[in-house]
Amino acid sequence: MYRDVVAVAKSQYRLSMVRPSWRLNYVLGRFFSRVSKSVSYPLCSDLCMRLDNDLMLGVLFFAVKIGSYLDLRRRGFDVSAVRYEDLVARPLDICRVVLEFCHLPVSLAELTVKAFDVDSQANSTLAKSVIGHFKEPQLTPQIKTKLNEILRRCGVPLIGEPSIVEGTLSCC
Repeated sequence: MYRDVVAVAKSQYRLSMVRPSWRLNYVLGRFFSRVSKSVSYPLCSDLCMRLDNDLMLGVLFFAVKIGSYLDLRRRGFDVSAVRYEDLVARPLDICRVVLEFCHLPVSLAELTVKAFDVDSQANSTLAKSVIGHFKEPQLTPQIKTKLNEILRRCGVPLIGEPSIVEGTLSCC
């Protein structure tokens, strides 16, 4: 499953506020360019830059995930993706498509959709009620340019372009 790259980056940033080991990557990434290299290797082995804004690390995580997925498809693996925004917009239809793709009973779709009404992280530091209080970093035109350079170098969709990757399961 994947979602819009900016939403991913903002979510990763909020999560870093409650996960000390993740927060450390944000702090160290501002001073040491090796953080970006270690996160993006081997997808973008030449990517070595300081993470000078709060969205860059989340964008790197997105790029590695989508880049790895696309690489698997190029190498002939039968993998498919689901876009989070589609799942939110049409949960029942997407659940039916996913269940069918997985050769599972489509009749389970309604039960699956009911599970979305519960915060699966409700009793943890990752609960929506906890991380929802942290202010999101803003996407300025200058930051967007830097983030798109990372995405371009990693060979994944850019901010502002259609964010539907090859092999995405869809109901429409």
